[in-house]
Amino acid sequence: MLVVILAAAAGLFAGSYTYAMADPTPRNLPTAVVGGYDQARGRAFLDELGKSLGSSVRAHTYPSRAAALNAVENQTVFAVFELRDAGRNVVLDVSSASGASVAELLEQAAPQVGAEVGVRVTVRDVNPLQTGDPRGLAIFYISLAAVIIGFVGAIQLSVHARSLTPLERIAFTLAYAVLGGFAIAATVDWLLGALDLPFAESWSILALTMFASGMTFTMFNTLVGRWAMLPTWGVMVLLGNPSSGGAVSWPLLPSALGIIGRWLPPGASVNAQHTAVYFTGHQHAFPFLVLAGWALVSCTVFWTWRHRHPGGREKESPEDAPDTGTAAEA
Repeated sequence: MLVVILAAAAGLFAGSYTYAMADPTPRNLPTAVVGGYDQARGRAFLDELGKSLGSSVRAHTYPSRAAALNAVENQTVFAVFELRDAGRNVVLDVSSASGASVAELLEQAAPQVGAEVGVRVTVRDVNPLQTGDPRGLAIFYISLAAVIIGFVGAIQLSVHARSLTPLERIAFTLAYAVLGGFAIAATVDWLLGALDLPFAESWSILALTMFASGMTFTMFNTLVGRWAMLPTWGVMVLLGNPSSGGAVSWPLLPSALGIIGRWLPPGASVNAQHTAVYFTGHQHAFPFLVLAGWALVSCTVFWTWRHRHPGGREKESPEDAPDTGTAAEA
């Protein structure tokens, strides 16, 4: 049975990542439009761009470029099309920090479409990636590390510290999450210099991610015992990581994954960390609520059915109590 499960896990692992990342295709790409978008040439450019990308571009009009750029900072749109001179010239402001894969797609498609319809396209990157992370993958990797070490740590506690009481198990999970989050952030920022992190915020996100991941395994360990690795692996690795938006931006993922990923710990972690690093002052509560929700539900389930958890110290039975001499005297 274990041989079959491991073989199936290998195939599913490769399949889930290949399905999500091998051929990223735009499905719902929100963009901002300002200027002469109502002119004939401007409409022709936008229509042809939509066709070239599979009619996936969702253009939202804004009264000014400043308002559109603010929407980029709030991560409601991924790029800004400013149509000038009655639509004859287009300035495309991409944001690599919003999604490197989306920015690259637009940088390639827009000038080609412009040449076809007689529109000059100028591309600018208004929010580039940090020099130590030119592909925008570092945030995905540190979030992946927090997720995997989070539940691997809980597995190690279940194997090598079986006698922990429920409260001790939660406390030690929190302890390694806090220390592990610090180690990840310090390595990436201070040791390697790959990312300039807002250290306290990034540390807290990584620690919360590790704790939520660890307690998720502990919850499943309480509910299904020795088979807990299967649902944990399914939620965190097979489904959670490919749909997180870290390696491929959400607009380029299959639609269902793009929606589901935001509600799982890996996606929430990437979302929160991404905003902390590249969109200072525009942090959203949603990813923190997702991580806290997983942690709270997992802790609640574990505590409620803690008697079913395979670990823990047994309560002292009467026959194991030390002999005080009362019985002998009687």
